[in-house]
Amino acid sequence: MAFDSLGDRLQESLKKLRGKGSINEADIRDAMREVKLALLEADVNFKVVKQFVRSVSAKAIDESVMKSLTPGQMVVKIVHEELTHLMGDEEMPLQLRDSGMTVYMLCGLQGAGKTTMAGKLALYMRKNKNRKPMLIACDVYRPAAIKQLEVVGKQIDVPVFSLGDQVSPVEIAQRGIEFARENGSNFVLIDTAGRLHIDEALMQELQQIKEAVSPKETLLVVDAMTGQDAVNVAQSFDEQLSLSGVILTKLDGDTRGGAALSIREMTGKPIKMVGIGEKMNDLEPFFPERMASRILGMGDVLSLIEKAQAELDEDEAQKLTEKMLSKEFNFEDYLGLMAQMKRLGPLTKIMEMIPGMNKAQMQGINVEEGEKSMKMNEAIIQSMTPRERKNPKLIDSSRKKRIAKGAGVTTADVNRLMKGLEESKKLMKRFGGKLPQGKGGGLFGGNLPI
Repeated sequence: MAFDSLGDRLQESLKKLRGKGSINEADIRDAMREVKLALLEADVNFKVVKQFVRSVSAKAIDESVMKSLTPGQMVVKIVHEELTHLMGDEEMPLQLRDSGMTVYMLCGLQGAGKTTMAGKLALYMRKNKNRKPMLIACDVYRPAAIKQLEVVGKQIDVPVFSLGDQVSPVEIAQRGIEFARENGSNFVLIDTAGRLHIDEALMQELQQIKEAVSPKETLLVVDAMTGQDAVNVAQSFDEQLSLSGVILTKLDGDTRGGAALSIREMTGKPIKMVGIGEKMNDLEPFFPERMASRILGMGDVLSLIEKAQAELDEDEAQKLTEKMLSKEFNFEDYLGLMAQMKRLGPLTKIMEMIPGMNKAQMQGINVEEGEKSMKMNEAIIQSMTPRERKNPKLIDSSRKKRIAKGAGVTTADVNRLMKGLEESKKLMKRFGGKLPQGKGGGLFGGNLPI
């Protein structure tokens, strides 16, 4: 996550306060000095850092905090509240028209990930908002920009409207919206041209497009890895276009996260969505409070639950649960279980959302080995015949050798997997009585120790 190093530093700075039965002004000053350094190293704007530290210090030095039973925890709570406030207090969702056509205009500099984000946003709207999207290619300058958008559209099965690179972007946008309306689309995303830097010609063209199509949202796509430069870019675009919000890309990258902590405070514009990976479905709404919790190692259970609800097939999960609680659970079902789990994403991302699972608490948990083990188990099962998967008792020593050879593992690995299956079946049967019934009592909604 973008805030890994910042989160580690902040948690370490506040750790000394957490365990103290009493604290004084000197303790708070020392902690705030560390917090200030952590924020500056994360490339948070200096003015923002100054105001943040001043605000936290003023509230932390309050007599009611210092004389409370858990003063250290109270200070952490104040830091959490101020981080949340810094990023916007509450979610600012994307706006959609109740009926008719909704038009979004995406703008930003070259390399920010605008074109890919157009595809992600179109897919998000189709899956989560039941919209019928269309993409409009208005970048007529960058070589292969139109082709790139068409490739993205094909990847997510969303139509792309283009008129080549010899027609003005304003005309393309207008005719694209007409075409979308005639063809039953009710959500349009305009992918505009970018530049390596802000110039008058670019801004003039974007202003003309905006005047011509009156978008419901004018969104700036910003690369989170650009740090404080992202704030300068946002301010410049907002002055010319009156942005309705910002979308941050590459928030999963090796970045210091300063942009996310500075943009709202410096521009007044909310972060509406964040790109959290390279896949087309790696896009999620931005919740300031949840992000503050992640930074401070408090997890993000709500996002994890929402992700599970969105990605997992409830009927399939329920069937798998029933199978696991019976003697019928086999390697075919095991494959289905792994497929369900993989939809949630890498284990590291899942564990980030679990309270307490920051880097310090994850020491000793070899996530990488766990993912390797899952891949090896999948290879072993794929090397079995359909009959062997459904009836593991058929697998004798000669079959184990064949399976091991096909998966590129040892017979000991095959034995370990088979033993694990039997032990899991016994364990699941023992836990079966604790599963809640009805909706939510499926594979990931109950008390199964998976």
